[in-house]
Amino acid sequence: MEPAASYLTLAAPLGEVLGLLSGLADIAGWLLTHWYLLALAVTGCWGVNEMVLRRLARAASAQRMALELMPSRHFDPSLEEIFRRGVQLARASTSMPWWAPRRSKTVQIRLRADGTAPLRYRIEGPAGAQRLLSITPFGPDVTVQKASALRDKPRKHAVRAEFVLRGKPTAPLRDVPLEPDPLQPLVDAVTDLRAELGDLAEVRLDIQRAPKWVLRARRVQLMAQARRIERREAQRAARWVRQDASGMEDSLTWQLQQLVTGRQGGGGGGRRLVMPPAPRRVEPAEALGKLAEDDHLVRVQLLVMCASDTEGRAQARLAQLQAAVDVFGGGARWAMRGWRLGPWRLGADRWPSRRGFERRWTLGHCQPPRANWVRLEELTGLLKPPTVHCRLPLLATDLPAFQHGNPELLLQGIYRAPDGRRRLVATYADETLFEVGVGKAGGGKTERALAQAIGWAHAGGGLMFLDPHRDSWPRALPFLAHDHLAERIALIDLNGLGHQPQVSSWNPLGMHHGQVAHEVVEAVTDAYASALGWDDASAPRALTILTATVAVLVAVNDTACRAGRPEDQATIFHVRALLTDTRFRRAALAAVEGRLDEETRSWWQVVFPTLPPDAFAVVLNPIARLAANPITRAFLGQPAGNYNIRTAMDSRMIVWVCPGGNGPTDRLITALLARDLLRAVRSRRDIPEERRVPFRAYFDELITLTGAAPETIAAMFEDFRKYKVHVHGMTQLLARLPLAVRLSLVQNASTLATTAGSRSAIAPITAEWGDNPSPDIASTLDRYEHYMTLTVHGRRIGPVRITGPHLDEVFADYARPHQTARLERSARTVAGTAPLEQLTARAVGQLNRVSALLIQLATTTARASRENHYS
Repeated sequence: MEPAASYLTLAAPLGEVLGLLSGLADIAGWLLTHWYLLALAVTGCWGVNEMVLRRLARAASAQRMALELMPSRHFDPSLEEIFRRGVQLARASTSMPWWAPRRSKTVQIRLRADGTAPLRYRIEGPAGAQRLLSITPFGPDVTVQKASALRDKPRKHAVRAEFVLRGKPTAPLRDVPLEPDPLQPLVDAVTDLRAELGDLAEVRLDIQRAPKWVLRARRVQLMAQARRIERREAQRAARWVRQDASGMEDSLTWQLQQLVTGRQGGGGGGRRLVMPPAPRRVEPAEALGKLAEDDHLVRVQLLVMCASDTEGRAQARLAQLQAAVDVFGGGARWAMRGWRLGPWRLGADRWPSRRGFERRWTLGHCQPPRANWVRLEELTGLLKPPTVHCRLPLLATDLPAFQHGNPELLLQGIYRAPDGRRRLVATYADETLFEVGVGKAGGGKTERALAQAIGWAHAGGGLMFLDPHRDSWPRALPFLAHDHLAERIALIDLNGLGHQPQVSSWNPLGMHHGQVAHEVVEAVTDAYASALGWDDASAPRALTILTATVAVLVAVNDTACRAGRPEDQATIFHVRALLTDTRFRRAALAAVEGRLDEETRSWWQVVFPTLPPDAFAVVLNPIARLAANPITRAFLGQPAGNYNIRTAMDSRMIVWVCPGGNGPTDRLITALLARDLLRAVRSRRDIPEERRVPFRAYFDELITLTGAAPETIAAMFEDFRKYKVHVHGMTQLLARLPLAVRLSLVQNASTLATTAGSRSAIAPITAEWGDNPSPDIASTLDRYEHYMTLTVHGRRIGPVRITGPHLDEVFADYARPHQTARLERSARTVAGTAPLEQLTARAVGQLNRVSALLIQLATTTARASRENHYS
């Protein structure tokens, strides 16, 4: 009985097992028969799960924020700073509610070019990470501000692409150096973007911390794959070893060797034993590569979209960006996801991938492919905004296009875009306060200034062009020969050309235009002292004599104008008579006794009689040189001159002044003109600021001008902005300018430009730009080519390479060569010119007219004094 009982005891569980297996087999058979029900159930569960995840992800995406990072011009981060930023981004990707699906736990870097900026750099991520992301390791070199949502208008044509990592899955991307900037290929890809055609290009990089379980599964898969590969290699090697051994034993050489040694047949012991190679041990570090360590490992998603209103431009832009992304390729590379079938590509632009792309693009969800694992070190080039080593393109929004006749714009030159397009560029007139142009003779400085002045004149602006050599006037004349400009143009030419020269007139001491007496005295005295190098230490007596003398003559002229006799005013040539002619001096002092201050009267009464006659030579010699030149004698010897720069400013006149050279006499004339300009500009304080008419002064050959009046020119660059007068200066050598002028020029220049020249001459300008470009590059510029920095909307643009405008090209439609003679006659008429002989005769006889006036005034003053005494 015991064996039977044991058998029954064992048979019962075995029957249960067989019954269970039979039931499982039945279930499996049923499932195989009704497989579609299982598929429907699985699909339904997946669909419900996906719907819930999408709703939760959409809700989580609504709690996102955006920051825009704007680097400074000198932003140059270190590798450590960039790495720390990457750690911040990875940490910020988890700052989401606990219920948020993983696809919404991401931080997105958006690189966008739409014509408003060369490349906008935005960070979008969870709202809870705003504080973390707002404070960057880059310090003050990067400004972080909260960004508003971007709303793109629909474009007619758009292409989309998703990039995945191809190649060895454990290999890293290429280690791209920071200099030049790793973003440079992306910037170059969008450098020819045209906003007016609706061009848009955007690259989005989503960063997501690596899920631990997914990473472990990936490692297990990679290790298993590595072991399989190693086993296959070992098996392949064993086959080749056996084949080699068999082939060797069957060879004639081996058989002969056996006959010689006597080891054939049974005595040979059979074939040799072949030991196949064993599989090599797979090292995890080697098999897993960059996935071996958990630290700083992230998953990434790279999406790109390009759009345009012009067919073909979006596709071309995508190809450019694809080439730019190829720069990052190394052991692994970025490749466009999808398949190509002839002329068609099945990818993010086609069904079924497009819908998922649009959802991720719109909501900022990150669902990267399985292979997109990278370490933060591989993303170094994308974790920071463009640096100082990145060449940014010049967009239309950076420099506005010049429009003929627009008074708000000031022509600067021709900019050639990377795609070869050329356009006239300009700056805004109200913020182009001072300009400095440096470069060798014939390099294009004057041509550019002339083009700018002509454009400004045709737009209705007033200007003064001071050219000691006169070459600019005949060059500009054909382009100014328009009837609507003729009444505003005046030519002050002291070169005395022709057999019957026509000369204008100016009385620096004149009071017939309502000048302030003490300002006129100060302007003339300072101009005289500046041209002769006087100061309170080197020539105190000469300064005192000249000041007292000019004060008396200005008082005489003020009296004459009040008496209604401006034609009897004294000129600068009457300084000699006042100092050396006793009768004239007594009459002048008597006529203006009530108009002089006590100190001046006391000086004439007490100090002047003690001065020796040779004390006046230092004052009279320069005036004698002016009198010896018939042109300057005629120009300065008229009682009521026509030249009035203050009126020219307020009435938008175009005044061309050609002093005639750079000799000692010419320098004194230039100093008088410059100081009078400074006085006239400062006198605009009597006009409310909003009513001051903008005026521009162009100074060619600053070396010549500053040699005559250095302090005056420096004061212009410091003060004129307040009175809406703007100065444009040109010089061959910045180093030859006086220190005060040089410092004021560079400090206040809205535009700083250089043409070609010697390396030493250009170095002071390029040094202001941090030697970018270097003097070696700037010194090899072609003619009419400039490097310059400009100011637009308060921001410095450049240095950028600009081709100087050529008048015959830019203003070809304005040329009126057949009207130049008529315009020159009109310009001289407006300037009040007269024949040289006539003006000379009037200047010679002026002393008698002034003497007669003084005698009459002295008699009137004496009679009035007696009447007051007796009354």
